[in-house]
Amino acid sequence: MTERFDQGAWATPGVQTVQPGVHRVPLPLPHDGLHAVNVYLLEGLAEDGGLVMIDGGWAVPEARKALEEALAALGRDLADISHILVTHIHRDHYTQAVELRRLLGSRVYLGAGERRGLELLNELRGGLSCSLRILRQAGAGELAEQVRATYPDLYHPDDWEHPDRWLDAETLRFGGSELQVIPTPGHTQGHVVYLDRRRGLLFSGDHVLPRITPSIGFEAADPGARPLAAYLDSLRLMTEHADARLLPAHGPVTDSTHTRVAELVAHHDARLAATLAALGDGTHDAFTVARGLAWTRREVPFAGLSALNRMLAVNETVAHLDVLVLRGRATVAETGGVNRYTRSR
Repeated sequence: MTERFDQGAWATPGVQTVQPGVHRVPLPLPHDGLHAVNVYLLEGLAEDGGLVMIDGGWAVPEARKALEEALAALGRDLADISHILVTHIHRDHYTQAVELRRLLGSRVYLGAGERRGLELLNELRGGLSCSLRILRQAGAGELAEQVRATYPDLYHPDDWEHPDRWLDAETLRFGGSELQVIPTPGHTQGHVVYLDRRRGLLFSGDHVLPRITPSIGFEAADPGARPLAAYLDSLRLMTEHADARLLPAHGPVTDSTHTRVAELVAHHDARLAATLAALGDGTHDAFTVARGLAWTRREVPFAGLSALNRMLAVNETVAHLDVLVLRGRATVAETGGVNRYTRSR
């Protein structure tokens, strides 16, 4: 028996049948403020009668148990999962896919833009190296050391392996059904979404979320000079396709991708204006600007954030400042290894 969830209980364990043959399963994220990650089970696609799974979840016992219970409610079991299409490389999406492949032989798919990030995870034996470097360039050297000391075990080498197939902009065909792969860099360089045109469904991963804005450029690889610019371009790309029902990785299913994209673009326009105002008329590093902004929907002061969230806040401030530079609203100069920004006259 499947249960249809209300909008306020999206993280409750169980199964939500979005439409016949498409099931949303929230898997727990221990010690994570997001509470859960949605994976989606698609029936009737694989020629072998197996399930196609969108995203894998985080490889922790709680997630494995919740997935097994959800499958049992559908009259299925783990062995029925034949293909796992992952939206991006973050551990709450990728690591259980790797675990299930080892256990079941499922085929794992990942966007080709994640290749360098995966290589660096194995080379550097850590997922925070790039973010810590950005912190230091932002003038937040002490925070970088605090984060490094507080979160030494975020990376476990056994959790990551290469996928069976790297994906570009292409169409995957499963029997008589198709899923369009759309690269959407920004949250990570290799993030992809999966569009089911026939059923009007977009499996959006962390690219378009219904209640929060995703972090930008949080990955092992250098996110590029302007990850927010890439993200905004990827958001606008969504409006070039017919509107679709939004099936996100975090939060409830909603009826319109285009509506939420417009809200996210407006949010970042407002955030760019606030960042420019916080920069003021002086010359400041991104750490100083970040401390002058409020954070999250609750308008939390910078000092009220955890060390990890302060890192994300500084890195996102860098991303917004770099878009202001790109748009000619500010300039940047490097002094002593720290980038300092000035409002354009």
